[in-house]
This record gives sequence, structure tokens and C-alpha cells, in this order.
Amino acid sequence: MRQFCRLFRQLDRSEGTTERVVLLAAHLQGVPPADAAWALHCLLGKQRRRLITARRLRQIAQRASGLPEWLFEASHAQVGDSAETIALLVGRTARLGAPGDGLVGPSALEAAGPSPCSSSGGAANDQPPHHDQPLHQWMEQILPGLAALADEEQEQALGQLWADLEVEEVLVMVKLLSGTFRVGVGQGLVLRALANLSGVEEAELQHRLMGGWEPSAAHYTALLEPLTGGERPTSQPYPFFLASPLPGERLRDTDPSAWLVEWKWDGIRGQLIRRGDAGFLWSRGEELLNDTFPDLLAIADGLPEGCALDGELLVWPLERERPEPFALLQRRLGRRRPGAALLRELPAAFVAYDLLESDGVDRRHEPLQQRRERLWQLLNGQRSDRLRLSAALPFTAWNELDDWRDRARDAGAEGLMLKHRASPYGAGRRRGNWWKHKLEPMHLDAVLLYARTGSGRRANLYTDYTFGLWADADSAVPDASVPIGEGAPDDHAAAWQERRLVSFASAYSGLSDAEIQELDRWIRRHTTERFGPVRAVAPELVFELAFEGVQRSGRHRSGVAVRFPRISRWRRDKPAAEADTLAAALALIPPP
Repeated sequence: MRQFCRLFRQLDRSEGTTERVVLLAAHLQGVPPADAAWALHCLLGKQRRRLITARRLRQIAQRASGLPEWLFEASHAQVGDSAETIALLVGRTARLGAPGDGLVGPSALEAAGPSPCSSSGGAANDQPPHHDQPLHQWMEQILPGLAALADEEQEQALGQLWADLEVEEVLVMVKLLSGTFRVGVGQGLVLRALANLSGVEEAELQHRLMGGWEPSAAHYTALLEPLTGGERPTSQPYPFFLASPLPGERLRDTDPSAWLVEWKWDGIRGQLIRRGDAGFLWSRGEELLNDTFPDLLAIADGLPEGCALDGELLVWPLERERPEPFALLQRRLGRRRPGAALLRELPAAFVAYDLLESDGVDRRHEPLQQRRERLWQLLNGQRSDRLRLSAALPFTAWNELDDWRDRARDAGAEGLMLKHRASPYGAGRRRGNWWKHKLEPMHLDAVLLYARTGSGRRANLYTDYTFGLWADADSAVPDASVPIGEGAPDDHAAAWQERRLVSFASAYSGLSDAEIQELDRWIRRHTTERFGPVRAVAPELVFELAFEGVQRSGRHRSGVAVRFPRISRWRRDKPAAEADTLAAALALIPPP
């Protein structure tokens, strides 16, 4: 555990990709395989299971620190991160490792003073046995054991353990317990370090890590072994090939006939696999969805042995010409074992884009055109309303591209995909062969209603915002409106008496750092009410929001929900009375 904490801090302080790759390779080579497997598991972002909630950990830490609740919460609000707050207040402050190799970097941790609960009788340089426990024991025994304890026992055990651990060890431990562990390295750097250690190509390593890879010594050793031509695990999916946004006129000087154009469907990317007399449905997030989509798993039973399809999971009723919105698919995703009624109401379909494997042979190296021909031949015998081939759109000239994109919303899609017909199926995001050309976002002008502080480096700034739209006074909207108070301009007084603002969407991205600073100062001066970390503000500022889609929703106060809302610009030129209405949002909903 100590070595992993040191790596965490070294990566946090390092500059440049080369240095990080060297640090990763040195750590993985210098620890036992079981520890290397768990380190890899965490570094790749696979440790997302929450063992104890952050709220519960803060409650225990507040009592362990001896601070009054108000002061602990004020400290948390100032720091902005639960794990770092807990580490600062309950962890020992002695440095780890050799001089010059300490884990405390130039951050808030550097200024940590003596901990109120660290006076356990030992000297600061005593090394309790917890320091030397290997990472795999922490992940397999210590942390799950703490999570399994009853309330009082759990609080006592955590308090004693924290008092014996140094600041950075508490920081890492709390992040692992709460499922919030992240470090500033991408999968590509980790794969590069593994390739340097093993001599195995990065693409092959990425494939070996897909699906059911487990953090164990045996799996880690097998991961680094040279290619032997042995069989892979039966259920293992392939790494997904991803598209990049189409930049301007980039392709205009190429031959249009060299490109396949198809709809970009708004669903969940997946792989449908048939191997070893069994079917498997994997999401792009490497989640096995067999139980969630039994209707699609039944399709796999009709596929030939040794077959893997890449495609999109959608809710698509048999009688409909286009799929249902993404929100209805989310209802399916939220059910681990959907009942018969939900399966009838929201039938799933798999739209196949590509053939990755047939007859047990990896086809990814073949040109897309050849893979598509194989896919057509396969689906010609297997096709059903639940297994569809993604259609190639007739496309002969570049001036047709935007015309097709403009029709996407009517087709129930979110734009276009452009794929070079000669391209192999790669891994990850590789620019050049696959492009996505999404619809222009929808826009509405909304009024700022509420603000709350951010987290991390934005913990002291109001950066998370809730916006409202105008609704008529007699609109059938739930009682979650914000009435306009006194001080309205006289020329708008009548309109303000007849209308009210209802919360519509929340957004936290789109403003520059300078705009965030300016808006933060305005929010503090124009606060009308406080609700814990949230401030209600005078409804005076207008912002243009961009979003990908809108639909009716009984779960939202306005009765509508939007996808991926963000701030596109600050409308300094527009008064609040001229912001958009809820009726304008409803008008953007496509007809059934």
C-alpha cells in the first residue's frame, strides 16, 4: 500500500507523459504480481465500487477529529473533496519514503498541521504494520472487512486505523473506500508502460484487459506473456473503435465514394457475441448486459458460432419507423432483470454496424467494405426486427452531407457517421478513418436561478448553476417555481405578474475562468436565499444553453428534460423578461 501511495503522489507531481510512463513501469515492475494487478485495476479506473459512502466517512472522520460538526463541514466546503478533507484532519503528517521522495506535494496537503487524533503514543517515524501491508491485502481483505463492520465497530476501527496512517495513505484509502479513486493518467499511458515491460503491443494488451479481466497475480502474469496463439476467454469482447468530431472542411478534398455514411444512433454502444454455445452482450463500458437485455440475448442464440457484432442498443418498437428517445432506453438500463410488461412496452433492438469476428476468426484487420459485406451476408439469413443492419445512406457529393445531417432528428438519430471504406477496425480513438458529424445543438435562453459551489480547485467558487424558463401563471407545472420579487422594471411589471420562472436545467461548463470569477462575485452580491451550499439569486442574468435533445419527463420540475446541457454564452444583451418560455422548450420535442 505504501508503494502505491507513493506512486499516486509521484504521478500527481510529474510533468510530461514520458516521466509518467517511466514511473508506471517502474512501479509495476517493482511490486509483486498481485499488487501490480490491483494497481493496474485502480489506475485503469475499474475501482468504482463504493464500499462506504462519502457521507458516512465524513461523519466518522468528524468525530475522530474532535472538531465540532460546523467546523468540519466548513473545512470540507473549503477543501472541496471528502477524501482530502478527511486526510488533512485525521492523518499523520510524517512524510513517506526517502528524502526528496515524499508524497506531500505543493497542495493543501503541504500545509497540514498535527492531526487531533494522531497522538496515539508512537513517534512520528514509527511505522505501524498497516504501512507494510501489500496493496492486494488492502483491496481483498482490509477495505472489504471495514465495510462489513457494524456501525460502532466500523467507526472505532476506522478511527484507530486513520490515526496510524499518514496523510497520503488516508487520502488514497478513503478514495478507494468511496469508489472515487482517480489519478491523472489515461489508459494510453498505462498501456504504454505495460508494453514497455512486456514487449506486447498496446492494442493486444487493451484487448486482453477487456471484459472479464480480474486483478490477480495469475491474470497479471498472463497479461504480460508473449503472444502464443492460445484461445481467449469465451466471453471476451474487443476494444471499441471510436470516432472523432469532424473538423470543418477536412474531408472535402477526398473522394466521397471512399466513405460510408450512416446514421449516428443515440443509444448504447455494444457488442453482441456468440461463442462456445453461449451469447454475450457487452456495453462499451465493459458491463455484461445479459440480464438487462434478455430480448437481445435471445438474438445471439440465432447467430453462428464464433461471431462478434459491433452495434447500438436502442429501444425500437417493431411497428415504428424510428427508435424511441434515449430516456426510454434509460428505463431499461435501470432494471437488472426487467419484467415481461417492461419488455413488451420497451422492446430493445440491436443495430449492427460492423462484423468483428466470424467463424471464430478476428476480422478487424480487414477493410471495412469487406467486413460490411460479410455482415450483410450474415444478417441476410439472421435479420429480424430486433437485429437490424445499419443502413448506408446514398451519398455521392460533399454538398449532400449537411442535408443528410439535417434529416437526422426526423430519423431519430443524433447525426452522421463517416467511415473510410478501406479502414481496419482499430482500438480507441484514432483520428483519420472514422468521424462523427453530429447535429447542431438546440439552444434556449434561460435565467439563472440558483448556484452552488464546485469541487476540487473550484470548491470556493460558485460554478454549478440552475436555470429557469418562463411559464404562464396558469401553466400545469409542479409547484417548484421561483416567483419574481420586488424591484422589477416598471415596463415589465405586468408581464412579470402573469408569468413565473420554473427550473429547467442545470449546467456547470461553458464559461471561461474569467467569466466564472465575475459571475461568482455577482452571485455573492445578489443572493436572496441560502439552502446549505446552494444560493438563490435575483433572477436577472440570462444565459444561452445548448443541449442535444429535449423530451417530456415526470421526474423534472418543469416537466421536461434535456440531454447534455451546457452554457454556450452569457447573454449580457438580453434582460430576464426576454428569456425563453417553457412553451418554446416543449415545441422542440419531436412529434411521436
